[in-house]
Amino acid sequence: MRLSIVRRTFARKDIWRWRGVAASVVRMSRALLLAEAEPGTRAFLERHLASEGFEVLGADAELEALELAERARPDLVLIGALEDASSAEVCRRLREGVPGRSWDQNVPVIVLGESRADAVDRVQAFERGCDDFVPRPFHYEELVARIHAVLRRTQPKLRERLAAGPVALDRATRRVTVHGFPVALAAKEFELLAKLATDPTRVFTKEELLREVWGFVALGRTRTLDSHASRLRRKLALAGAEDCVLNVWGVGYRLLGDEEVRRTA
Repeated sequence: MRLSIVRRTFARKDIWRWRGVAASVVRMSRALLLAEAEPGTRAFLERHLASEGFEVLGADAELEALELAERARPDLVLIGALEDASSAEVCRRLREGVPGRSWDQNVPVIVLGESRADAVDRVQAFERGCDDFVPRPFHYEELVARIHAVLRRTQPKLRERLAAGPVALDRATRRVTVHGFPVALAAKEFELLAKLATDPTRVFTKEELLREVWGFVALGRTRTLDSHASRLRRKLALAGAEDCVLNVWGVGYRLLGDEEVRRTA
């Protein structure tokens, strides 16, 4: 398809889009935090990024954006125009952290710069920790391509072998052992255990686990995660790893860390 005609959108005339390009539809397995106060731009990006397969978490103020970064653990943060803070300042807070708060300080960040942004603004944004800078007006398809490029560059390399206390697993062979003895797990039970084992003492939220293990967003109450976690806990307990999978009430799940295992031994 030839892409030679462009049209301007309603969103404050700062977004261009190629005519005739169809949005791809994939399973919703990536969460994107969009911090943007301009209603038109935010509505456009929320709608179209969702059609690309992203779970879009919208915020129009710095505090709301930081709260979502902590609660939802997004795969990427897109920072646009906010009324109460500059994009560079939000980026700095994400990188340096805030006392009493916890989020992924290495989360990929793309800054949507103002149309009047110059080289000094771009340098400042990179110095504050952004991974890419996209000035306005921007082509929507280019923005999506940059999002995927940043995600590819910043994707952490998965460790093949993981361990938490007496539990060990190998991603390549999909083998799980407790105290050296094999344990048979169903596919999703293995994937759930593997996700929790990447950072055993961190509490993974239910939303995060549903998104990254099952690849969907629950629009209502679902017992999918709880039932799998219960079966996983029971199988590990029968093999000698009791209370290995901990349910943090109202939040999510985590594994028992090595220090905790030694204290309970």
